[in-house]
Amino acid sequence: MNDEQKKKKNRFTIIKDDSTDGHGGYGAGVISLENMSSIIVDPNENKAYVDMNAMHARSDVERRVKWIPNKEEVPNGKLYWIVWVNLDRNDQGTYYAGVAASEIRVDREIKRAYKSMGEHVKHMEQSLKGKIVVDHMDDHSKKLLGDYLREFNEEMWNNSSDELKKALSL
Repeated sequence: MNDEQKKKKNRFTIIKDDSTDGHGGYGAGVISLENMSSIIVDPNENKAYVDMNAMHARSDVERRVKWIPNKEEVPNGKLYWIVWVNLDRNDQGTYYAGVAASEIRVDREIKRAYKSMGEHVKHMEQSLKGKIVVDHMDDHSKKLLGDYLREFNEEMWNNSSDELKKALSL
């Protein structure tokens, strides 16, 4: 298998639009990730930013480390949050419908990091279902996320649920 064939084989495709448009074939019932974004919250540097590469586990903070499923093996890891944000639309306009945060710990010195893949999948699914899952975040990180969402698009923030606003307003 040449390099070009390997690249084609290893592609991850996100099915766009409505995969259940009546054809009933391949992809029927698959959830669309078209309205989902990934935000990195970095409480160490006091910032939050969109990094769409996190959708494929290739964000800047996820690169060049070996992932370990046991948090205790990365005792000096810096805390980051990958926040799965899903948008929806109602009569008022577009809003932040689902917001769920997943923890990662990264120790660049030993090139090791902790992430629970099961938790990330669960939180992505909860975000797609319009759930707000941020209660396990520290207050500083919640404030960074809330400030970022408000500044990114105040109208979407204003159209969002009171549950989200209360959860991220500190």
